Amino acid sequence: MPIFNLKPLHQYEGKSAAIKRPKEVAYFSYDENHQYHADGRSLRYYYPPRLGADLCKGFDTFRQLDDTMDDHLDSLLKRIIALEQETGSRCEADIITWRGMLTKIMVTPGDFMLGSGFEMNATFFQGTIFIEENHDYKLQTRASQHAQRPRPGTHSQDMMSYWGYKFETLSLIPSTWDATSRELIESREDEVVDNYAQYCSIVKTGMGNVRMVLGGEVDAVFGQKPENKDNPIDWVELKTSACIENDKDMLKYERKLQKFWIQSFLLGVPRIIVGFRTKNGILDHLEELETKNIPGLVKRQGKGSWDGNLCINFTAAFLEWLKATITSEGVWRIRRKERSEVIEVFQQTPVGHGSILSDEFLDWRRSSKEFQREGESIAASI
Repeated sequence: MPIFNLKPLHQYEGKSAAIKRPKEVAYFSYDENHQYHADGRSLRYYYPPRLGADLCKGFDTFRQLDDTMDDHLDSLLKRIIALEQETGSRCEADIITWRGMLTKIMVTPGDFMLGSGFEMNATFFQGTIFIEENHDYKLQTRASQHAQRPRPGTHSQDMMSYWGYKFETLSLIPSTWDATSRELIESREDEVVDNYAQYCSIVKTGMGNVRMVLGGEVDAVFGQKPENKDNPIDWVELKTSACIENDKDMLKYERKLQKFWIQSFLLGVPRIIVGFRTKNGILDHLEELETKNIPGLVKRQGKGSWDGNLCINFTAAFLEWLKATITSEGVWRIRRKERSEVIEVFQQTPVGHGSILSDEFLDWRRSSKEFQREGESIAASI
């Protein structure tokens, strides 16, 4: 069984590996019923929320998406098909996956002592490794977390998750601020909260010698998207965190910052706005962070619980190793057991692609003459 050793971590210190700036090459939306659309109808715009707002308000009417069904990579692959039809070129990459999978890998060095595990499925097709989350493992982990009783005096896990969605609702508007009525802006606190609608950005990026296509949800744009597609987009990531009252709180926040940074870094989101809330869910104050400055801030002013360059170098080394390991079809498992010092990769089935690749995607690639030959190199126009 191929094994990637996490230790010694110091081998990943130093100047970071080469990074290719994420560039949006496509996007899609889920609408208010979570139906897929190959357009930007669910794009939202940032407008500051009112301080003092109650993040608990509306919890009883929350429309929460049922994500117990396994959607695999279907929406991402559907949009890649459309992109290839538009450009006439294959979407070239060594790895295609959701942003969340890279986040789990990249957070590992800073999360080493906490010992979080993960499981992913992968398959190799036409020179690309496609990676998805192991859905059964995800549901088991979630059930285990929900089985834990909240500490006395604290809110339930469901309520604290709701606070994040409520903060987004309080901070978003459907159009630019000058095209949005004052009435709509001021009525956001009474709006029914749901997590059905999403705008998903698809970017081409790279780390070390590994080319990647990543898909992931972005919360909002600051101002508006530039007309020139070559210009970076001023995305905004919205997060909530407890008000910091002591050193223990500061260390907890610093560890959360690692994940905040990685999630935004991978999709090229330049700024993060954190809504700090009281223990009872009252929005106390906002803090705006530039994504690129977060690792330096942690190093200079924090407890040094994680290092940005180390995260990048670790991930680049792992991805290059993975690229050399998964070189044939079948269904592969990428696994880190809780508190394990290794990441295991093993083949579960020697042929096929399981349900990782949709029939629609396989049919498209196989029926398109220019995409038929495995490993064929076609210069992408994106």
